[in-house]
Amino acid sequence: MPDSENLIRRQIAEQMQESFADALTGITWALLDNKARTPADDEKMLYAAFASAYHYLETAGHAEHQRAEWLISRVYSALGNGEEALRHARRCMELTEQHGDKLAEYDRAFALEALARANAVAGNADEAAKYRAEAEKAGNAIADAASRKVLLDQLQAR
Repeated sequence: MPDSENLIRRQIAEQMQESFADALTGITWALLDNKARTPADDEKMLYAAFASAYHYLETAGHAEHQRAEWLISRVYSALGNGEEALRHARRCMELTEQHGDKLAEYDRAFALEALARANAVAGNADEAAKYRAEAEKAGNAIADAASRKVLLDQLQAR
């Protein structure tokens, strides 16, 4: 197969992976926002978050990896699994610290929000309060009003 055909096939595969990741992230959010989730919905939500992360890891960069860890932590928090929420929140922060120069200004605030939420779910009230204060401070410093609002709304969400 000529190199140009291989290149086209790779580009198509990457576009498909990105489409899958975006769609699965949307499914995850729709389920997170559904207050009448069933246990089957909870299972789908978790699998969708992991599947989204997988597809992003196949094609995307550091920002998408960091955000995928945030989303997985968010899902585990919604499911009341503090241990797993903390594990993924810590991984999110680790990626934030490693690749901060490649991330958007709001990504650090979201990593702090994940640590606050996960610690709250895990029953670590002091840690949760500490990270919440840090997340609020970082969130209030976000220049983009829409991104700032999303972060502050997440801090208010349970």
